[in-house]
Amino acid sequence: MCRCYRAFVFVALSLAFLPSNHIAADDHPPLAGTQPLTATGDIASQMVDGVDRFLLRKLEESVAKRADHWNRDMTSPAAYMESIEPNRQRLAHILGVRDDRIAFAGPQLLASTEQPALIGQGRGFRIFAIRWPSIGQLHGEGLLLVPETGKVIADIVAVPDADQSPEQLVGLAPGIPAASQYPRRLAESGCRVIVPTVINREMQRRAPPGQNGRANLTHREYIYRAAFELGRHVIGYELQKTLACVDWFAGQAGDQPATIGVVGYGEGGMLALYAGALDQRIDGVCVSGYFGSRQSCWNEPLDRNVFGLLEQFGDAEVGSMLASRVLVVDSTAGPEISLPSQGGGPADMKWHTTAAIRSERQRLFDMVEGLTLESGAPAAGKFAINVDAAAAFCDARILQTFFELLGLPPEAISNADHPVEARAPAPDPAARMTRQVAEMDDHNQQLLHESPFVRREFLQELDLSSLEAYTESVEAYRDIFRHEVIGHFDQPLMPAEPRSRRIFDEKAWAGYEVMLNVFPDVFAYGILCLPKGLKPNEKRPVVVCQHGLEGRPLDVVTGNHRAYHDFAAKLAQRGFITFAPQNIYIFRDRFRTLQRKANPLKKTLFSIMVPQHQQIVNWLKSHPNVDPDRIAFYGLSYGGKSAMRIPPLVTDYCLSICSADFNEWVLKNASTRENFSYIWTGEYEIFEWDLGSTFNYFEMAALICPRPFMVERGHFDGVGEDQWVAHEFAKVRHLYQARLGIGDRAEIEWFVGPHTINGKGTFNFLHQHLDWPQP
Repeated sequence: MCRCYRAFVFVALSLAFLPSNHIAADDHPPLAGTQPLTATGDIASQMVDGVDRFLLRKLEESVAKRADHWNRDMTSPAAYMESIEPNRQRLAHILGVRDDRIAFAGPQLLASTEQPALIGQGRGFRIFAIRWPSIGQLHGEGLLLVPETGKVIADIVAVPDADQSPEQLVGLAPGIPAASQYPRRLAESGCRVIVPTVINREMQRRAPPGQNGRANLTHREYIYRAAFELGRHVIGYELQKTLACVDWFAGQAGDQPATIGVVGYGEGGMLALYAGALDQRIDGVCVSGYFGSRQSCWNEPLDRNVFGLLEQFGDAEVGSMLASRVLVVDSTAGPEISLPSQGGGPADMKWHTTAAIRSERQRLFDMVEGLTLESGAPAAGKFAINVDAAAAFCDARILQTFFELLGLPPEAISNADHPVEARAPAPDPAARMTRQVAEMDDHNQQLLHESPFVRREFLQELDLSSLEAYTESVEAYRDIFRHEVIGHFDQPLMPAEPRSRRIFDEKAWAGYEVMLNVFPDVFAYGILCLPKGLKPNEKRPVVVCQHGLEGRPLDVVTGNHRAYHDFAAKLAQRGFITFAPQNIYIFRDRFRTLQRKANPLKKTLFSIMVPQHQQIVNWLKSHPNVDPDRIAFYGLSYGGKSAMRIPPLVTDYCLSICSADFNEWVLKNASTRENFSYIWTGEYEIFEWDLGSTFNYFEMAALICPRPFMVERGHFDGVGEDQWVAHEFAKVRHLYQARLGIGDRAEIEWFVGPHTINGKGTFNFLHQHLDWPQP
């Protein structure tokens, strides 16, 4: 047990929540060159709270900053559409709409000797069960409503909410009031209508085949997790199915004029809005139960998390992409969703206030002000955004407005509610949902299989002809990693104004709590261990020792934690200066919600931790006993994740050691076959946008190269399996040794043990590369 000051339990733990009179500044002198640290209570908790305030402020600031990403040309509708094309491409990218769709002559009627395709009859239309291809092996399934006589006046994709079935929406199954059965009403008016199945939010315990369930996830989050890692999205998959219908409608029309629209409620309203923004062949969109402010999107279900959405897009910006086409918004309340924290992302989605809808409407009209149609009429005249809730969503009144703006006879929309008649049993909705989920899962796994080849192509510009050429060419990839993967806050670090207090007085070293300013409301904090006997201006190497998930700096200094074994203190006993930072991955949902708030800003948890570490390194370099060229990073578990992400961007770290984390990382995050996959666990924040196309752990290690890099791997560490760790490290070793001739800088230590610091090969590695003698 370490010999500490008597007040140690009050101060160093920062857990006792005791008043400040228990901590006297004269009992805990500060480090030379710093002010006294007087903070009390749980400093880690205060750190998370501060980051939360910072991110909430950034979310609010994002609204005004979006204009920087738009360059609208208001001289004509054609010029306008051309000027926003970069925004359209960006929206498609972040929604995962990337893959070429499959052309098809027409939907397949789903029938067998036992089951006819014709399953229902309405007033002047028939209802068929259908299936159609979209991308890869993905198919849409749903219903086709076809007028029996007369010319089709419009082709409409009518998209349900996630928890509505096509049969409910057309009136073949109970659950939706007749007034809101908009596909039925559209078909009665002479429209041909496709009603696709949308993946629902049924919750299931997920696990690899043959095992008991673990995390309780909705179907949508289950698909989202792997897709997000691979640069795709459950939203994107459903948009592809919707746009495949548009492809068919447009192909059927050929050179003849045709009217194509998309109408949706709730999740369907979201899909309708995005579809209209992405595809100019869509003449009009009707959105019900969705339009409003997205500033609280972090409270929505995780499957709506879109990386970087709020950097350029709120609902007003997306709506502005339909300028010169029809946009009708029905502000009748959309679904309110509450999801528990049982391994999946919790949600508490409430409907927008009238004031929020009105504000978003005004922002939209301001964006298109000045744009006129060829007729001379204002483009905003094609928009009808109702802020007054109706008794039923997407009712006849809303559809009549939609028809009028499309140039169709509004009187064709009847106010009467005509029942539909079942002609045969409807498709089994549970079996259909199982098929739809399985197809998306299989598509994700196919993308995972192809991802190494995509990343190989991504690295084509890396110049391996010499060490100098490599060092120069890798900088472009570092920039991509910083801005497109981790996320970077473009603001300067605050003056650090270091504060400290001594909390350890050991035989070989003294320990200090240290706090540094980073951004407004964001600070860095940790424990500095200084070997005793340092001479004035004597320069020593530093090892920054990083804890893992739910950890604290104290865990790596004292207490002989089963994973850390006091490795910061042991290294200090060997003569290294050590610093143990507090990282922000602590307090479960509290920190995971930070990721939810960061992602829409095109940011991550590491967007905060990288500047924290940069400030730590900056301050360490100013210490008279620190050699600024010999500052190393060594982290375990989530600290190992940090070892793969922070040193690539904080290049002052002269080497990095990844303990108990190194992996075939994309596989670990996206596989629904492997037992060690994060798909099955409660770490819903862990998924990072599009790593499958860009940076697995080899590619991250390539950003550390040519600096020394080491992996510490226990054979019985459940975070991965030896063959996959070896598979990924072999690529690192090949880069260092075979391609660049610096093989002595890349090592892996295998040891018989679990998820823990082994402290043998890694300690030798530190002594060797930090040029510090063994004890």
